[in-house]
Amino acid sequence: MTYPMIGLVDCNNFYVSCERVFQPRLEGVPVGIMSNNDGCVIARSRELKALGVKMGTPAFQLQQWVSQGRIHLLSSNYELYGDMSARVREVLEEFSAGVDPYSIDEMFVRFDGFDDPATLDLARTLYRKVRQFTGIPVCVGVAPSRTLAKLANRAAKERPEYGGVCMLTGDDDETRHLLEQTELGDVWGVGQRLVERLAIQGIKTAWDLRCADPKTVRRRFAVTLERTARELRGTPCIEMNESDEPRQRIMTSRSFGRLTGELSELQEAIRQHAQRGAEKLRAQQSHTRAVLVFLKTHRHRQDLAQYSPSIVAELPEPTDDSRPILAAAQQALEAIYRPGYRFMKAGVMLLDLVDAHREQLSLLDSSGSAADRERSERLMSTLDELNQKMGRGTVRLGVPRQNAAWHLRCAHRTPRWTTQWGELLSVKA
Repeated sequence: MTYPMIGLVDCNNFYVSCERVFQPRLEGVPVGIMSNNDGCVIARSRELKALGVKMGTPAFQLQQWVSQGRIHLLSSNYELYGDMSARVREVLEEFSAGVDPYSIDEMFVRFDGFDDPATLDLARTLYRKVRQFTGIPVCVGVAPSRTLAKLANRAAKERPEYGGVCMLTGDDDETRHLLEQTELGDVWGVGQRLVERLAIQGIKTAWDLRCADPKTVRRRFAVTLERTARELRGTPCIEMNESDEPRQRIMTSRSFGRLTGELSELQEAIRQHAQRGAEKLRAQQSHTRAVLVFLKTHRHRQDLAQYSPSIVAELPEPTDDSRPILAAAQQALEAIYRPGYRFMKAGVMLLDLVDAHREQLSLLDSSGSAADRERSERLMSTLDELNQKMGRGTVRLGVPRQNAAWHLRCAHRTPRWTTQWGELLSVKA
């Protein structure tokens, strides 16, 4: 049976590439992107990898190289990265039959209705057009299944002879040669513990797993590994979850830029997290019945007193209105706050979510209750619409102070070139 081809478009060194689009001087030089609060390296350019810098290396260990000008370390700029990801997706949607995002820098593309030569031509078109319209370099892997497309993409990235685009039909010599050279640990979804168990059975490469009897694989291991084995044969068995599938709980939290024990600063942080959680709640059309608030001290600072409490506040009724959610979160914070501690993190989790359209109304509801709900829906809808048009945080409940402790430390963040009017790129003639 012949299956339609699936492509995986992977942006190369995505965070670094986003920075290079607006700063060409960074091309060809070692660049690293740091985590929240500039703690450690979370993204590396090829040049930085060549210097032996590992993922997760603490930034302070590299300061001597930074001061010598040997490398460049930048604060993470997630607003820019998210917008550039959306632009890449728009290009792919224009030139393909459909796009299924897998992560911020990886997207599956459907090639329904194309024969193999036309599919390869279209994959090469995507390769060129994304770079032309966004400045982001990509590699494209094409195959009948997502697992094979992942391996094809890996080959396209690592082997210059493919020119950034690799297509595997699933039953050709090229597919066999690639699978024979691929260790099980490099197969999508096969973890290290599973690799060790499979090695005992004589299954050591992707080709070995492909040739194994699927029913035996399922009986000895699990149905998920059976699906992987079938995918390596070119039979699609793995479907992506819908990107708009409602989450069962919504968490918003972040480490502080510096430790703080001030109640007012903790209140501001909880207020911001609760508002962001309520926005996500409305976006997936859910209501919450309870709000969890937690605080954390720095567990590695043994010279400081330790106290990491949490508490759940139940709401009078399921809601997506920011106001009662914020009120419950603030009451919960006041219940667990204790002076004398310095906290490094705070967060809010919305629990016990229900579909907003299937919520059961109480028999005790009055016409006034219905009117209140309608006013709440109009108010929140207007708030979200304004923030979507004018930028997140344009309209919010409460104004945070500048330079509060809970703000992220991002001393080396570049401008948000594409999303903030005040940070647009200036060009001089």
